[in-house]
Amino acid sequence: MDEWIEIGRVDTIPRRGARCVNTPNGKIAVFRTQDDQIFAIDNRCPHRGGPLSEGIVHGASVTCPMHNWVFDLSTGQAQGADEGEVRSYAVNVVDGRIFITPDLMMVAAE
Repeated sequence: MDEWIEIGRVDTIPRRGARCVNTPNGKIAVFRTQDDQIFAIDNRCPHRGGPLSEGIVHGASVTCPMHNWVFDLSTGQAQGADEGEVRSYAVNVVDGRIFITPDLMMVAAE
């Protein structure tokens, strides 16, 4: 796991909750589902910029706290009649520790 960056432990995120990770390219929301799956997506809803980390987690989805758009946590795709998406990121969990890829910590080229 040397190429991945540890960002914390699963047990520090409440079930059906989230924590944010600051990266050079913005905040990433890291979610824990009721059954302990871990997902990471952009924290900003494309509709009105709502903080997805403050949304309601249900199953493997999150509902934006501002306008009720629902996003699939594994793909970042809006569900239902809503169109849009947020970027989703690969995560690994090893012995209760959460890791993200190092490319999240690099500044994107303009």
